[in-house]
Amino acid sequence: MIGQRGGTKTARVERYRDGSSQSRKDVLAVEEPLEIRVSWVGKEGRRVESIAITMRTPGNDFDLVAGFLRSEGVLSSASDVLELSYCQGPEEQEYNVVEAKLAPDVRFDLELLRRNVFTNSSCGVCGKASLEAVEAAGCQLLPDGLKVDVELITELPDRLLEQQAVFERTGGLHAAGLFDTSGKRQVVMEDVGRHNAVDKVVGHELLARRLPASNKILVVSGRASFELVQKAVTAGIPMLVAVGAPSSLAVDLARRFKHTLVGFTRKGGFNVYTEHQRVE
Repeated sequence: MIGQRGGTKTARVERYRDGSSQSRKDVLAVEEPLEIRVSWVGKEGRRVESIAITMRTPGNDFDLVAGFLRSEGVLSSASDVLELSYCQGPEEQEYNVVEAKLAPDVRFDLELLRRNVFTNSSCGVCGKASLEAVEAAGCQLLPDGLKVDVELITELPDRLLEQQAVFERTGGLHAAGLFDTSGKRQVVMEDVGRHNAVDKVVGHELLARRLPASNKILVVSGRASFELVQKAVTAGIPMLVAVGAPSSLAVDLARRFKHTLVGFTRKGGFNVYTEHQRVE
């Protein structure tokens, strides 16, 4: 299936244990660049420009691109994108370049998107500017309807881990998954990048026309950064459950949009940083 390339490869390693060594094969998670191009209709007709390059694990590339563009405020629904395709190179298919062809009525500001992408990838980003950028993308306050059982929250990291097939073989991938309030899995994605795994989940739901996901829970295998909360908020997901800690800016963003942010989730308990009324 196009877009489902292998996420692992083997390498010969020298393994040292208890003072002795042994040559053996090991399984590695694949990491390759993905260039994202956007085709849109401007004043002078249809244009195509490269807007970002991300390092990712191959597989579900179309979901990743759709999720990325949703998080950046380019796509509102599946109908906003006419086609997602790998670009044809001079000699063969370029599976590391994906083009998103936008519908003619989609408004697209190339320079604004490039500034946002640069800002999000910079270490010195201003917190106030980051929050305002999410507001400018048209995000709404999240509704209160979702209610999640305490015991279920403690089980979600293990339910996510059960679906991490590549991580089990390599130990080298992050995961993100979407679950309903009964604990049933909607979709789980793996990637070398935390943000890519979430983009794949969001993009999958966007293309399946299931956004906003106002009755679902996003679960991530690591910490909760500002960027992950941003992606959850733009997808209309009211709760993020993380195995690790949240950042201060992630908490600020969650509070601003009435998003429930859960961290340090274990069998024995968890911390709720914002909007605890959704936990019962």
